[in-house]
Amino acid sequence: MASDMWESLADTGCSRDFIEQYRTQTREQQLQSLQRHRRYLLDSIHDKQIQLDRLDYVLYVLRKRGDQRK
Repeated sequence: MASDMWESLADTGCSRDFIEQYRTQTREQQLQSLQRHRRYLLDSIHDKQIQLDRLDYVLYVLRKRGDQRK
């Protein structure tokens, strides 16, 4: 059962160091660590969404310019 937990943490992008630290923490510390990691992942998603939105805008502008040249 515990190995499933460690595999799950690794699957979420937790580093080996994070997992080793996690193993030695109290339940409350573990919850706090997981909440921090969740915020990190969510921030990463938001950053990628901003990049995607900007790329979509560049594509929109380039397509619009192409349409105007016809």
